[in-house]
Amino acid sequence: MFNTILVVCVGNICRSPTAEKLLQLYLPNKQVISAGIANAKSGLTGKGIEPNALALLEEREPQANTEHSAQQLSSELVRKADLILVMENGHLNVVNQKYPQASGKCMLLGKWDSDAEVPDPYQKSDEAFQFAYDEIERHCRAWAQKL
Repeated sequence: MFNTILVVCVGNICRSPTAEKLLQLYLPNKQVISAGIANAKSGLTGKGIEPNALALLEEREPQANTEHSAQQLSSELVRKADLILVMENGHLNVVNQKYPQASGKCMLLGKWDSDAEVPDPYQKSDEAFQFAYDEIERHCRAWAQKL
């Protein structure tokens, strides 16, 4: 039913690629991709995973494939996705407004934890990255159990 999962955050360099890589490990029979809602002028397209997020991913899940190239959310990605997981309520609003076809298949990554949001650690402390990673990991495990 949910064979293609799209994970979305702002820049597609911290939270969504981390969730993408974890879901790929937890759901090896699913296609999991990620994208960001930041506009093309942000300069993030084509960037790899942010160094702090990458270090945590490599430390905690050394078998994860960490290759990544940030991309913008598009109509095509939304169309292909069976399930779209976002980090914050604001992302939910942006995706549903810009892509009405996403309605009904777009949910918070923290859905199974009282619709918890995952705060953006970008340009913040190591503790902020660790907190975000722990939240993402917990939410991804919950999704893996449900799917």
